[in-house]
Amino acid sequence: MQPIDLLIEPEWLVAVAPDCQPRTGMAVAVHEGAILAVQPAAQARARFGAAEHVALPGHVLLPGLVNAHVHNPMTLMRGLADDLPLMTWLNQHIWPTEARFIGPDFVRDGVELAIAEMLRGGTTCCNENYFFPDVIAATYRRHRFRAVVGLPVIDFPTAWADDDDAYFGKALALHDELRGDPLVSTAFAPHAPYTVKDASLERIRLLSDQLGIPVHMHVHETAHEVEEARRAQGVRPLARLQRLGLVNEWLLAVHMTQLSAAEIELCAHAGVSVIHCPESNLKLASGFCPTHALDQAGVNLALGTDGAASNNDLDMFGEMRSAALLAKAVAGDAAALPAARVLRMATLDGARALRLDERIGSVEAGKRADLIAVDLSALATQPVYDPVSQLVYAAGRDQVREVWLDGRRRLRAGALCDIDTDAVLARARDWRERIATADRSRP
Repeated sequence: MQPIDLLIEPEWLVAVAPDCQPRTGMAVAVHEGAILAVQPAAQARARFGAAEHVALPGHVLLPGLVNAHVHNPMTLMRGLADDLPLMTWLNQHIWPTEARFIGPDFVRDGVELAIAEMLRGGTTCCNENYFFPDVIAATYRRHRFRAVVGLPVIDFPTAWADDDDAYFGKALALHDELRGDPLVSTAFAPHAPYTVKDASLERIRLLSDQLGIPVHMHVHETAHEVEEARRAQGVRPLARLQRLGLVNEWLLAVHMTQLSAAEIELCAHAGVSVIHCPESNLKLASGFCPTHALDQAGVNLALGTDGAASNNDLDMFGEMRSAALLAKAVAGDAAALPAARVLRMATLDGARALRLDERIGSVEAGKRADLIAVDLSALATQPVYDPVSQLVYAAGRDQVREVWLDGRRRLRAGALCDIDTDAVLARARDWRERIATADRSRP
């Protein structure tokens, strides 16, 4: 028998590729962090001698979820300013708080809180967009979490960088440092068209082409943003990005709530990936991304939570359910974005957007073993006619019981394996006291 590290036998396997059809009687063999084989359980037991054999009756095994748009240090501002329009929320609350507190310690502690929350909820990869990306990357590396770390670019000075040259110089230095890292990679992260000038966007396009890394950007988030751009520049933001050469297969366009039919066709033709953040869009009343129309046009769709300050959680199960329901209401079509399609958005298509689909996003031999097991035996998910339907429409993240990331066990029977949650919570409470005290003292 061939010795391996791990053999998992769930009641149902949803591999996502080639499809999301649930299969029973299957086993997944894992060795040295990779999926070695996916085959009938009886054959696997005869072929492999596993150091650990995990039987999971009542569970569905699937790829780890990919949260394709986060600002994870903002977990420390969860619930700070609710029920406000986007620009009021940003200008009067979030940006002033960041100006007071943002720094390496804030960023590190916020990311650690987010990692714990994501792992507990079945997310094994995220696409990060925030300042101090060096600290962010170091934190993900220390916790062995899979992430694409954004290299921020914005037109005004911040605690991270004073001017354009500093933003780009630090970005390139971090990209070089992370080159070849097995878990953490980079993308350019210009904040939005309204906060980044043409010269910087042109420079990003050139570097993206040279380095082969994505451009992760808020685009067409609100009607106000689009109208202001039209008044100031004579064109909508997407048209400006097209003129600058950024509308291509490297663009990860986040939110995209304001789209014409022509813009949808442009995205489909150019190979743009659209990252849908339904709950943040709803909470900030930003608008409705036309996901059904984008899907029908062939645009790659991924799913993200946005930051916990505007969501207010990092719950990808909630996002899947919201995305499926919202698509039906917006399209007026109950068949829009069925459960299997939304599950693919949260796994393989999210990985595809991040250029990681050759490594993660599905349960296939040769891919890295980012795997989660969800217990469907709970009252709220019984009886089970279709495990995929239950995952999207009924299950909660509390039903995630087992998580492996790169073959390493991170969650066992619902408990985090290698994170000191008491210390993480203590730091979060300390930041709450500091931020709340400062917020009360503001005029």
